Formats: sequence, C-alpha cells, structure tokens
Amino acid sequence: MNHLKVKETKCEYRKNPLGLDVPNPRISWTIDADRRGTLQQAYRLQVFLSKDDLENTFWDTGKIDSEQSIHIEYNGPKLTSRTRYYYRVKIWDHFGQESDWSELAWWETALFHWSEWKADWITPNPNEIDPLAEQAFLLRKQFELNKRIKSARIYATSAGLYELSLNGERVGDELLTPGWTSYDHRLQYQTYDVTDQLLQGANALGIALADGWYKGDLTWLEKRHLYGDRRAALLQLHIRYEDGTEEMIGTDSTWKSSTGPILMSEIYHGEVYDARLEKNGWDSSHYDDTDWKGVVTYTLPMDHLIAQENWPARVTEKIKPVSRIVTPAGDTVLDMGQNMVGRIRLKVTAPKGTRISLHHAEVLDKEGNIYFGNLRKAKQTVEYITKGEGEEEYAPYFTFQGFRYVKVEGYPNQEKDLPLENFFGEVIHSDMEPTGEFECSNQMVNQLQQNIVWGQRGNFVDVPTDCPQRDERLGWTGDAQVFIRTALFNYQGGPFFTKWLRDLKADQRSNGSVPFVVPNALKDYVSSMWGDETYTSSAWGDAATVCPWTLYLCYGDKRLLSEQYESMKAWVEFIRSQGENEFLWDAGFHFGDWLALDAEEDSYFGATPVHLVATAYYALSARILRDAAAVLEKEEDFAVYSKLVDGIIANFNKTFISADNHMIAKTQTANTLPLMFDLVEGDVRKQIAHDLNELIVKNDYHLTTGFVGTPYLCIALSENGYHDTAVKLLLQETYPSWLYSIKKGATTIWEHWDGIKEDGSFWSDDMNSFNHYAYGAIGDWMYRFIAGLDMDEAKPAYKHIRIHPRINGGEMTFVRAKHNSMYGQIVSAWSLSDENITIEVNVPANTKATIILPFAQLKSVKESGVLLPDVEGVSNVNQIEEGVSLEAGSGTYRFVYQNELILNSKK
Repeated sequence: MNHLKVKETKCEYRKNPLGLDVPNPRISWTIDADRRGTLQQAYRLQVFLSKDDLENTFWDTGKIDSEQSIHIEYNGPKLTSRTRYYYRVKIWDHFGQESDWSELAWWETALFHWSEWKADWITPNPNEIDPLAEQAFLLRKQFELNKRIKSARIYATSAGLYELSLNGERVGDELLTPGWTSYDHRLQYQTYDVTDQLLQGANALGIALADGWYKGDLTWLEKRHLYGDRRAALLQLHIRYEDGTEEMIGTDSTWKSSTGPILMSEIYHGEVYDARLEKNGWDSSHYDDTDWKGVVTYTLPMDHLIAQENWPARVTEKIKPVSRIVTPAGDTVLDMGQNMVGRIRLKVTAPKGTRISLHHAEVLDKEGNIYFGNLRKAKQTVEYITKGEGEEEYAPYFTFQGFRYVKVEGYPNQEKDLPLENFFGEVIHSDMEPTGEFECSNQMVNQLQQNIVWGQRGNFVDVPTDCPQRDERLGWTGDAQVFIRTALFNYQGGPFFTKWLRDLKADQRSNGSVPFVVPNALKDYVSSMWGDETYTSSAWGDAATVCPWTLYLCYGDKRLLSEQYESMKAWVEFIRSQGENEFLWDAGFHFGDWLALDAEEDSYFGATPVHLVATAYYALSARILRDAAAVLEKEEDFAVYSKLVDGIIANFNKTFISADNHMIAKTQTANTLPLMFDLVEGDVRKQIAHDLNELIVKNDYHLTTGFVGTPYLCIALSENGYHDTAVKLLLQETYPSWLYSIKKGATTIWEHWDGIKEDGSFWSDDMNSFNHYAYGAIGDWMYRFIAGLDMDEAKPAYKHIRIHPRINGGEMTFVRAKHNSMYGQIVSAWSLSDENITIEVNVPANTKATIILPFAQLKSVKESGVLLPDVEGVSNVNQIEEGVSLEAGSGTYRFVYQNELILNSKK
C-alpha cells in the first residue's frame, strides 16, 4: 500500500502558535508520499475546542476538492479571545489514496480587541524614583491564589524593554521584548503560558524595565526619548481555576517599584551591572518590600496594542572563544572565531567590588590591536561588579553587541591566565526557522555562504538592521529590499517581514513617501541632514513594493499582498507626482548606487546617474503594482498601471539609451538595471548585455557596483548569455570581490569591498561595518543559477519548481542546494566526473518541476539506471539547445549522463 501522510501542519507559518490575534488564521501543511508524481486532490480540515473530544467539531470543512495545501483560511464560527483551538487535516491524492488524520495541532488566541485590556499602564512614582534615571526599574506584585489552577496566561508589554519573572523564575526565553515597532502606531505584546509556575497560595510577579528602543539613545544623532520619556509596563495575568471560575491580576497602583543592580542598559552602549545591589528574591512571595517605592498609573494608548507578530529574539546558539590574545598594546582579548551578534556570558569568582569590563569589537588592526574606530559613538561595553559570594554568572539583559573580539579588563589574574571556559558567546537574533542550505566544491564559496547566513542572523534582530555594532542599527529599507530574496531562501521570514512591512505602512507618509529606515527613528531629522522633506529615495522606498511581492512569490502570501496593496499603490503614485514628467523620476534626493567603487574620490555616491537608478526602480515598482493588481483581481488598476509601465519603459529608453543602443552612462550598474528590470528587449538588450560584459572583462573581471548594482549584476549576466563571466566574478579573489574579504578573514559580509585594505589599513571610521548584509544578496544568484533551484513565478511558493543548474566547466565540480518551501524540501544538486554529469533533484509532493539537464543528450540520460522515456514521474521530455528538458512530478530523482564538457574539451 502506498504511503500518504500529512507531515507538518502550521498556523500562520508557526507550529502551535501561542497568542494570535488573527481573526481568520491560515493553516498549511506538507505531504509525505512515497509515490512519484503525488498531487493532493482533496483535503478535510477539522477544528475542535477540546483535544479530548474529537467527536464534537467546532468547524469542519468537509471534503474539499482542491490542490491547495498552504494558507487555508479558517472560516468557521467567530473565534473568541484567550482560547485554544485544536485542528487536524487529512488529504486524498489523485491516485485515490486517503491519508490518516494528521497529528493534532493547535493555535491559541490572545486578545482580539484593545478594550479587553483592563490593567493600567504603570511606572515608578516620579516623586520617589527619577523617571529619567539610567538604572533599570524593578516592579513587583505579591498576590494569593486559593484554588486549584487549571491554566494561566500572562499578556505583557512595555514602553521600553521588559523581562518577566514569576515566583523567582524567568518567564519565557524571549529577549528584547516587546520588540521594535512603529511605537507611535503599533506596540506588540507577548503571551506566556505560566500554568506550571503559579502556586496555590502566595505568589509574586516581577518586571524589570529598561529604556530600549523606546526611549534610549538611538542613531548617530544621539537622540533620546524618540517615542516617549517614561518607561512603563502593562501586564494581565489571567487564571482559570479547576472549578470553572476565572481571575485577572493586572498592573495597577498597588504594585511597588525600586531600582536594582542594572545601573545602565542601552542598545548601543552596553550595560553596567552591580551585583552588590541585587535584591535577592525580589520576585518571590517571601520578599520584604516595605522599603520599596510606589507606582503611578500612566496614560498610553491601548488601541496600538497588537499580539506578537514577529519571531521572538532568543539565544539561538552558544559559542566558545577559540583563543586568548595579548595584543601588542598589552590588552587581553578573547577571539570568538566568528563575528557574531549577541552577548558574552561570564563566570567569575572574585572579591566583592571587582569591576570587570568587556569591550566588544569586530576586528583587529594591522598591528594586531583591537579596533574600536568603526563603532563611532557606540560604546559596546559591558561592566560587571562582583558581589564576592563564590562563583558568579552574568550576561547583560537589555542590550546586544556586534563583535568577534572582546577586550577584557579587571578579570582576576587575567595577565597570567584568562580561563576560556568561563566565557561563551550567546548568539541572539529573531528565532526564524532555517530553511536553506548551499554547499559546493569551492571552500571559499562555502565560507561566503556562511558569511551570508551569519550576516542575516546578526542583522535580523527584530528588524532588518543595516549593521549591528555602531551607533546606527536601523531598519534601512534599501538593504532589506535588495536582500529579501536571499533572506527568504535561508530562513522562514514570513512573520519577520509581515511585522516589518506593517511598520513600513504605518510610517509611510500621507503623500506616499517611504522613510529611509523602518521603524522611522530618523523622523524629522532627515530634512536637516539631507535637505529633503520627502525623507525617501529610490531603491530604498521601493521596499514598499519589492518586499510584499517577494513574500508573495516565495510563500504565496496573498493576504499580506492585499494588506499592503494600498501602501504599494501610494508609493507608486508618490513617484508619479514627482517632477514634470509622470513617466520619469528625475527629481528629489536619491542615494543612487550607494558606495559604488566608480564614485568620485571622497564621495559615497556612485557614478551611475541617480535619476537613471530612480527611473529604473520606478518601472520595477510600477510593474510589481500592476502584477499585484492582477493577482488581487483589481482589473481597473491593472489597466492603469499597465499603461504606466509602458510609459516609464518608453521614457527610460528615450532618456537613458543612445540612438546606437548603448546606455548613456558607461557604468556596470547602468547596464545591469535595464537588463534586470526588463526595460529593454531585442537588439537593444543584446547590446547592453554585451556592453556590461565588456565593462567587466576590461576591468579584469572585477566589479565596480554599489548597493544597487551588486545584487543584480551576476543575474543580469547569467540571464543574458554571460554566465561564465558571472562565475568569474564570484570566484575573483582580488579586490574588489566577494572572496577578497574572505581572504582577509571575514566571517560576515562587509559594508565596503575594501573595509580592510590590502596593506591592512581600514576604510574610513565614519562608515565601515564588518557585518552589513546587503552584498550578501549574491546568495540569490548562487541558489537560483549555480545550484539551479528556482520557481515559476506564475505559480508562487514553488508550486511549480524550475531546476536549471548552470554548470560551468571545471570551475566547480559539485554544488548542492536545499530549500524547505511551503510544500516541503526541494533539492537541486549536481556533480561532475571525467565521465559523467549527475543531477540530483527532490520535488516535494503536491508540486511539479520543470528540469533542464545542461549539456545532456537525450539518448544517454538515465534516471536511476533507466532511460528517460521509461522513467516513472517524468513527462514532456525534449532535446533543447541547453540540453534536455523534462517535466517531473514529486519524488527524488538521480539523472546521470555523459559529461559532454569533458568530451568536447578532449576533441
């Protein structure tokens, strides 16, 4: 009997999510089937209120004839707050097989409406504790419970950052809560299951409260109190008893407050912790709080509150130092072996009052001394003062650092011996599910892939920051939009970008312009810095269209596309209103090809005309809007924006392309964008592709592109007949190139191609991040072109997969990519021997694939030893110019055929 199973069920991208405020959540699943070509023919979804009573369904779809297995929207009775719903799925395939029911899964609702918040915002009494004090605040509440407890949930948030404890134990493992949103419009709260932490009898709740993004020091402008000048906390504990009654305990004026051991905690500057000031047991019921101060209720909006949307930030990995270094300057330095983002956890036994300082940095200078210059005003320093009571352990609470090296000061006997086992790094980022892998026969390219992944981890700390170390760490829109396709290959980014795009929409101005950074920490300061009241730029503001569209392509998320549609439309209409010609974007401020190497000396702006870049992106956003209108069946908009796209393309050609079919700007980026964005065709396209290739060949296979050109450079080459040139660019080891930084020891992506120069000196301190993911966008090309793992965009979420590895003779002998799509794992791998080319493919159930076997001759191709015409699951086999094309249903395939590359080279 054939095996058919519903393998993995998820609700809103998550397994068993706790605390959703989505009124109609969506269910997705993958299918495990051992028969090739399996497609789902029908499904049945059931929802229950009790896991112990599956006879009484709350909602039952019945048998639905449909291939759809992702984003099935709940459409039953109205959901209620604070309720757990259980669900299961069964399917039928087109062979007539019926699966068993899936394992029971669940989602639990949070609070659907702000009016359900009955607690008060509280803050320490300002007459007793200075509200502007640097010290973290402690808030506590003691209470009695006298009945048997069935279940309990805490719903909590803060103005600032908070950490919860209950009866002396930490609640949850989330960090940096409630996360960073557009606080003027949206504030997340978190849900915690504390059933097992409550006691019958005396209990105590504790909240530690720090400045965080809400009111701490942000941006290089050293602005504080961007969203407010008071920290505050809001919490509701809901208890259900065995007898069916309920009780709610919330923040109110009966709570008490104090300061404690955290003397200072800032995102950029680090933390100072004096263990001598610890209030042991402060969050326990037996603690004597008679000398604590009072609290006051505080007025903050309740209608901004939303349940957690993003993956929470957590410690996701622990790293041991690889060595202890004594620098030429005499400093004692830990080398973590990896440029990471997070914190150091230390252990120490020392006399009371010993002050230990940790100074974090990314690199050493050419003399071997630790280098802090690129941090600018960010101190990145953690200080711990011992209490002198045996072995002590500490890691900072409300900050994170970007670092590989740690200068240690004050640790006992560190001049003689610094015990490495007493230090380890805790890697912190949004706890996204890994979904992508890439490896090949070139170890430097493998390191590049690792650098891309580490750069994403380090910069996806609740928002997609540009860098994690200096006095910036902002959600730059340009970086996010060029990297998003790479990001969504490597990690499940649905919740991460859903939350961030809602903030983009919230911070978008009424005229449609989109800020440089989201959340908009720059706010009103942009005009004074750049003299531009619109606070936007092409390629940066285009995140409004590129990001939701990419999420739709990768995940089939039509709901988010619909939700963001008016924001997308407003952005395009904003561009349209600029200047005198509605088909050109030739006005306003633009970053252009930021940090391109063809810039004039001492300039950050590349040589490609900014209005060429702007108009190219205008065409891209207009096309995306047109295509989104088609997906969402907005027929009038589709007609309007189809004409707009045609007009922009015509004006782009007229303005930026000469009569003899050359770009008027002779830069690599100028020739890349029209190819990438389909602004040219026919002979013009061929000429521009030829010119792009010539620009690279004449530059000895080196790039000169910046933030705008680099992500698309290799794609434009490979798609237009110059794949060999693209591969040579990837494998270039001398400056400027991706592998140059690896030869210099990089373990993350750099902001500048020459962040460390050949002679070991540095690019300017002003802007020299060694963890800046934008240039990691090359990953998208590596996965889609070298490994050949791609999709038919007409059928999003990899419903129809395209496998087309571009094999480059001899440069690599082995490549493998894996991606866990919404439908299951896709594999595309190839290897070369002197005799054969081997292509291995896995196509998940309920999908199909078009596979192109490069350099193959139809008569010689075998799959698992069988000639193609007789292979189960394979159809539409054809000899084409590139090799052999075929269609394949689900299953694992291994194609082997003669290596024509070797044979031809021997002739």
